[in-house]
Amino acid sequence: MAHVYAYGLVCPKAAGVIHLGATSCYVTDNADLVILRDALTSIRNSVYAVLSSLSAFAERTKSIPTVGYTHFQSAQPVTIGRRACLWLQELWLDVDELNDALSAIRFLGCRGATGTEASFVSLFNGDTEKIDELNRRIAADFGFERIYDVSGQTYPRKLDSRVLNALSSIAQTAYRFGDDIRLLQHDGILSEPFESKQIGSSAMAYKQNPMRSERICSLSRFVITTALNAPLTASTQWLERTLDDSANRRIALPESFLATDAVLRIMANVARGLVVHEQANARILGDALPFLATENLLMAAVKKGGDRQQLHEIIRKHSLAAKERMSQGEPNDLANRLAEDAGFPLSLEEIRLELDPNKHIGRSIEQTDRFLRSHPVPPSEALSDILV
Repeated sequence: MAHVYAYGLVCPKAAGVIHLGATSCYVTDNADLVILRDALTSIRNSVYAVLSSLSAFAERTKSIPTVGYTHFQSAQPVTIGRRACLWLQELWLDVDELNDALSAIRFLGCRGATGTEASFVSLFNGDTEKIDELNRRIAADFGFERIYDVSGQTYPRKLDSRVLNALSSIAQTAYRFGDDIRLLQHDGILSEPFESKQIGSSAMAYKQNPMRSERICSLSRFVITTALNAPLTASTQWLERTLDDSANRRIALPESFLATDAVLRIMANVARGLVVHEQANARILGDALPFLATENLLMAAVKKGGDRQQLHEIIRKHSLAAKERMSQGEPNDLANRLAEDAGFPLSLEEIRLELDPNKHIGRSIEQTDRFLRSHPVPPSEALSDILV
């Protein structure tokens, strides 16, 4: 009411009719719908910025073989760029969620205390066409083509649930990305950017902690858990209106948008500055590849007349011995062990041919090229870095 009084002082002629037939939700809910639309559009721009940086990284690294991981155990090789496409694909799914949420937003309009427009029926002397035209004009002035067919005093709080679910979806992708970077940085395969004057640890001067990725994960966890507020609020709306949504929404909605914005800005910074340690990556792949190539070695040996079961036992025995040796800090000598075994028909040169990483990455390069071609990134406004 203080605002109504203040507006009346500024415009005395309108003082007697300002807010006539309206409720506070006429102002706040319609304003919230404008804010939600614009905020989702801003978040989508930020996602596009991350997509642009990650797509460039995928293109740059699409031909670099690396160890694949399942259960965080060494598995069939991929390429670094192909792995980046996993992150990219999830971000594109998030764009779909954002677009769905944006398409769901409609305007509330002037609906009155319980949504029946009874006050406006009185004001317009029963002319319902004027009421419909009023709502169309107000909606159009704020850039909306549709209004909700029916409502209580507020717009359906189910929309808040859809909006926060879209933000949660982004946070889930970002969390996965941040966790993957932390794991890969631990192994020395790649690392997030680290500034020349940056301090990794106040106690251990040598450390280069993945603090950006850690912050991505921390803030993403906040967004994911905060999103639970919206469905709880939507499911407890009594009849035409209850007010226990108000305080919760004032925290959950803006804080989720602010945190998601921060996550995407940090993610864009990391994506732009990712460093691949190619020599370390090649060493790690080289240690794992003799084990990962054993099926290929088995098939090649059978083609030279060997017995599949006997060859399998030879490979198993030498693999265990090579693993034991590696556990003592020694390099992987499986190739030499097999070549020196009289029961294994492949020479060391033939074995090494089978250990060419490019023989084991499948269609990684082709899949990366196809993915990037089929997912062109729309132009986006540049994001300023934020390290919070």
